[in-house]
Amino acid sequence: MGTDCCATADFYATPRGAMVARLLRERIGVIWPSLRGQSVLGLGYAAPYLRLWREEVQRCVAVMPAQLGTARWPLSGPNLSCSVEEACLPFPDLCFDRILLVHGLEVAEHARRLLREVWRVLKDDGRLLVVAPNRRGMWAYVETTPFGHGQPYSAGQIGRLLAASMFRVERRDAALFMPPLRLRPVLRSARLWESGARLMLPLGMAGLTISEAVKDVYAAMPVAAATPPRRMVIAEAAWRPAARVSAAEERTSDPHGSTGR
Repeated sequence: MGTDCCATADFYATPRGAMVARLLRERIGVIWPSLRGQSVLGLGYAAPYLRLWREEVQRCVAVMPAQLGTARWPLSGPNLSCSVEEACLPFPDLCFDRILLVHGLEVAEHARRLLREVWRVLKDDGRLLVVAPNRRGMWAYVETTPFGHGQPYSAGQIGRLLAASMFRVERRDAALFMPPLRLRPVLRSARLWESGARLMLPLGMAGLTISEAVKDVYAAMPVAAATPPRRMVIAEAAWRPAARVSAAEERTSDPHGSTGR
């Protein structure tokens, strides 16, 4: 079970949380620079990142899994946030162009059910962006951050999980190469840390793994077991020789037969 959403909101209110949001927004903005006129769903605790497109999208909805409680959503304007069951999203089929899943996959009680619901509400040409703590990164082992709770994933594990849920990964990225420290000199030089470490370290050493996926509409769908066809079995009849009938029995059984003197 991961940290609750109030603790996540408190983390983003700190200088370290603001630095994390700023660095991650930059990477997300590179992948999705503009979503003008589209419908966007933020699943998990995505409010600090939805502000990238809040003023240009047609519809922007923030959803938090019910098991994490409720949160203070830092969104301006009308209230477009709600708390739902992760395996039963209250949206019709094929209604979102983009879905951002952050602080959601690692704390999901049933990850495959969550992804199957994401597949259902995402349009056929839509895209999913999954942000999760990297199993090999340092941030997954620091419990004072939201990334140190729940189930961390490697990029390969997320790819296999998405493939099992009928998604196809088309792009991979990473973020938070800098160490998870609270020191002011480190926080002030966060961009320098991030850019330098990105050049020297592989993506597998980052604190967060980012995967962009599309719906694999041609994936094989499991079907119910087919009823086996009926088979005709011809059983060999048992043959038994007829019993011999005596002459006396034959005369008795035949009323029109000849009789003796």
